Amino acid sequence: MRTLTRQEAAERAGLIVVEAYDVELDFTTGATTFRSTTRLRFVCREPGSTTFVELLASGRPSIRLNGDSLDDGAYDGERISLRDLDATNELVVEADCGYTDTGEGMHRFVDPEDGETYLYSNSFLYEAQRIFACFDQPDLKATFAFRVVAPVGWTVLANGAGSETTRGHWTFEPTPRLSTYLIAICAGPFESFGAVRDGIPLGVHCRRSMARYVEVDDMLGDAQAALAFYRDLFGRPYPFSKCDLVFVPETNGAMENAACITFSDDDYIFRSPVTDVRRRERTDVIAHELAHMWFGDLVTMRWWDDLWLNESFASYLATLALAEATRHRTAWTAFILADKAWGYWADQLPTTHPISADVPDAIATMLNLDGISYSKGAGALKQLVAWVGFEPFKRGLRAYIAEHAWSNTTIDDLMAALEAASGRDLRRWTHEWLQTAGLATLVPVVSADGDGHLTGLAIEQSAPADQPTLRSHRVAIGLYDRIDGRTVRRDRIEIDIVGARTPMAADGVGLVPDLLVVNDDDLTWAKTRLDDRSLAAVLDGAIDGVEAPITRAVLWTALREMTVDAVVPVADYLQAVMAAMGREPDITILDDLQRRALTAINRLGDQTLRDERLRDLAGRSLDWLSVAEPASDHQRAHARTVIRSAVDGGHVAILRGWLADRGIPDRLVIGPDFRWEIVARLAVLGRIEPGEINREFEADPTSAGAEAAARARSSLPTNAAKAAAWTEVIGSDPPSVGILVATVAGFWQPEQVELCRPYLDRYVPEVAERWRDSQHVARILARGLFPSVLVEPSALELVGQAAGDTTLDPSFRRILAEGASDMERTLRTRALDAQSAVTLPQPGRLYSR
Repeated sequence: MRTLTRQEAAERAGLIVVEAYDVELDFTTGATTFRSTTRLRFVCREPGSTTFVELLASGRPSIRLNGDSLDDGAYDGERISLRDLDATNELVVEADCGYTDTGEGMHRFVDPEDGETYLYSNSFLYEAQRIFACFDQPDLKATFAFRVVAPVGWTVLANGAGSETTRGHWTFEPTPRLSTYLIAICAGPFESFGAVRDGIPLGVHCRRSMARYVEVDDMLGDAQAALAFYRDLFGRPYPFSKCDLVFVPETNGAMENAACITFSDDDYIFRSPVTDVRRRERTDVIAHELAHMWFGDLVTMRWWDDLWLNESFASYLATLALAEATRHRTAWTAFILADKAWGYWADQLPTTHPISADVPDAIATMLNLDGISYSKGAGALKQLVAWVGFEPFKRGLRAYIAEHAWSNTTIDDLMAALEAASGRDLRRWTHEWLQTAGLATLVPVVSADGDGHLTGLAIEQSAPADQPTLRSHRVAIGLYDRIDGRTVRRDRIEIDIVGARTPMAADGVGLVPDLLVVNDDDLTWAKTRLDDRSLAAVLDGAIDGVEAPITRAVLWTALREMTVDAVVPVADYLQAVMAAMGREPDITILDDLQRRALTAINRLGDQTLRDERLRDLAGRSLDWLSVAEPASDHQRAHARTVIRSAVDGGHVAILRGWLADRGIPDRLVIGPDFRWEIVARLAVLGRIEPGEINREFEADPTSAGAEAAARARSSLPTNAAKAAAWTEVIGSDPPSVGILVATVAGFWQPEQVELCRPYLDRYVPEVAERWRDSQHVARILARGLFPSVLVEPSALELVGQAAGDTTLDPSFRRILAEGASDMERTLRTRALDAQSAVTLPQPGRLYSR
């Protein structure tokens, strides 16, 4: 598929103004293609010029420009050349377009549970051309009016309000001016739920087979709370006539199509009881996509190098909305543990890039759609708010939205609005935070006299040699003392850090604190280190006594980064984490500790100790499970950790008992998804037969069951299972994207290193071939089949060499480079862990190994 360059987009935007699209889609023409008819009206500023529209059609389309038919040479299979344009023009294109099962264009899905068919579009970011002929770039906005022919009994949804005018024929109101990547059509026998909240018609739609699991009141309540929050924040009402939340299969996360947002039903419709962590994640993604209705859809970036304007703001605003307007008041704690962890990882890779990055063409955008564009950008915005103040920030947002509604912008437009509102020159801030890459580290330097009184305190800032920017930071420093089992904040000092060393006045501070927290309240984007005394206190359990969850999250993040950087041994990290798991009251932090412990054991630590450590974790989790409150989030969390850390026959017996409804803890519900987690772990351990997996699927013949069964089969520790899985996903006719993702996820397992080793040499050449087909599928394979469990010098050498092979697709090379970087860091953590004793440093002693 040919990409669109920034230069081509700029030239086309300078030449034409798009007025309107009238699009008719007929979904009754068969199972492989649909009929697409586009009537496109546009103005040419320079009559007589030539331009093009994009279209990916099956066969030759019928093309008429200003009433004249164009010959076959006008269409090359991807672009329609438009020559000798008039001042005003009308293009009519009739084509057959193909359904996909990859999540690109018009995705077609047949529900295995009831045989019903569902369609949904994904136009992001250069895929609208798979559905209708268009100028497929973000700054050529236009109005869109859709007419759809669908099987009788289906519901059809689009960006505008619509109705079934006659049986099977649907007509939709023209939209405001939108970019092509925000266009949506969803069709099928949906189960629909609706309400009018604050004057906005809200709808929730899902497959019939999933309707019994939909928590309508929660979803509508979350949407209503977010919409009201954004209305007040932006000083502007919701910009569309209705708002549909459409839950669809085989999609990745969610997509902010204007007024017709699509969400993954596998991820956000829960078939088993879940903890509040999962509910917060769903609320967060709803709030994120709704933020886009203003920031992204109403006002849209001009070109993809400012995609962060959409994603960073939506991530920041969603967390703000959760913390201020929903019951998820500790949303900023989750932001530290999940969002920032993703961003910190991305910012330390050799592929890190500025938040506002150079994007030469449309497809290259995907290279930068990562933890930098989402999480680091959101973290930088949080720092900007700390720098200028929230009220000036809000005034700037309101002015920006008001001035640029229904148009396109660049970073300069946003910063001009914020400068005017705050009265501050933000040019230096813009350069430091948005136009440079890399993650700085803040380290406290503490000195004391013989009586233990603090005599000096400074914050030293460092940065990697290849990304040497030292940014200006507004941070809070927390001073904590351990008193009667609690860790109490004695003082909070807010300072500006500038340059390599920032001294702080120590007069009147008193004794050296037991725990000194740099970046308390998480105001800035930077790694932090614990000084020796603070580290000793943390390893001795001082985090347990800290009252504020956000501070506990800051401390656990600092300890995690010190472990990943091979400063703290994995053994010490695990000892601290496992001790805290039984006492942590916040489910968000507990969930993170459990996941990090498993990562430390399965990946970062000495692999000769892996089984012993898993056995320890499973045993402790069983103890905590036995005393957890029945039906509580903590009970469910500990039960899942038992499943994921099961390693020996005793654990297997417990899991098999749960499958057979024996020995289940009081009020712990083993729902379908929870049951499949047990099956998946038994498969990895080789304690379940393929026939049993098939019988589980027969009992749960849903799409979720099909995907879970595929993952379990791929996880089995046999040569036949691995060969079948590899052939299925790498072959010339791969399965639909849902089955493909599940099969890939089960392939590599830490327990199966030797079994999987033969696939190391096949990985690069065979995955490289997939870029000839779907970019989306190729990226899934490249990331999912990366040999992550083969952390050894020979694998690192192979991956590193491939990352330098300029004949490979740039996306693939990036994934390889990131994987090689991870391997290098893991080899360092394993080496330190292997040579380290499990003794704790004494308070006050230098922490060195």
